[in-house]
Amino acid sequence: MDGSPIKAVVQVTKQAFAYVFDRVTGKPVWPIEERPVPQSTTPGERTSPTQPFPTKPAAFDRQGSTTDNLIDFTPELRQEAIAITKQYVTGPLFTPPSIRGDGPNAKKGTIQLPGSVGGADWQGAAFDPETGTLYVPSITTPFVADIVPGDPKQTNLRYTKGGRQWIGGPRGLPLFKPPYGRITAIDLNRGEHRWMVANGDGPRDHPAIKHLNLPPLGNPGRSAPILTKTLLFVGEGSPVMSSNGPRLPAGMPAMISPGYGGNGFKALDKATGATLWKMELPAGTTGAPITYMYQGKQYIVVAVGDNQHSPEWVALGLP
Repeated sequence: MDGSPIKAVVQVTKQAFAYVFDRVTGKPVWPIEERPVPQSTTPGERTSPTQPFPTKPAAFDRQGSTTDNLIDFTPELRQEAIAITKQYVTGPLFTPPSIRGDGPNAKKGTIQLPGSVGGADWQGAAFDPETGTLYVPSITTPFVADIVPGDPKQTNLRYTKGGRQWIGGPRGLPLFKPPYGRITAIDLNRGEHRWMVANGDGPRDHPAIKHLNLPPLGNPGRSAPILTKTLLFVGEGSPVMSSNGPRLPAGMPAMISPGYGGNGFKALDKATGATLWKMELPAGTTGAPITYMYQGKQYIVVAVGDNQHSPEWVALGLP
């Protein structure tokens, strides 16, 4: 900062923000602004009039359940997505949960993006001390934040949490634009993004969009990374780690499962994000990789598993 190195600490969040502080003083490295946000409409509830927004770095994932963020692969899909959102309260980041009504025209809650499992939820990040670069895997996974009247037989609260469900989009596709899983490289010397790449193929082979020959759309799989001297290793996540819609109705092809998981594990060029090597594992990754040396040989070990494959460790090493 200003030509001199500092000790810093970074917190990556579900809101897709990276909050950067001086580790010695606790002061923000870049200003954090309190900005007005939507207020609760629930009777008796008061929410903060403002929330903290870092001025740098920029958000590393999509924010807000707004019309601009809805899928637009085709005009028809976009109109179907708009019709879905009319059943819910939508709005920018920090729009509060809302009451789920019972009537035919009542709202079903608030669509939050990133949701409770979105942004950088469990997967954390990796840091390169040589270049000052932070690598953040994140996912675009909307969530319905609804509240319902409390049952007097169970609680003395006037309202309590509702179903809190993942929400999908038209025809089994996601509701919002891709990438649904991504990796963002952030230069912490300047507070700017270096590059962003989609992580995984996602639903690019879905019948409604296959003809568009889209690039990788990313998997919302909570993929944790590990950085070595030369490479960034990351999996594509497992469908059991997250979702991008409700459970599939009977008869819907498995190829458009809302998890869009992939079994890939790969090494990226840490300078560009290009995939240098990839292999398929027995199942998707469910935890952060580790690396170690044993008898002069370096290994990468990662946990895999899903609801069709028992959990196990997979160890990788060069011949």
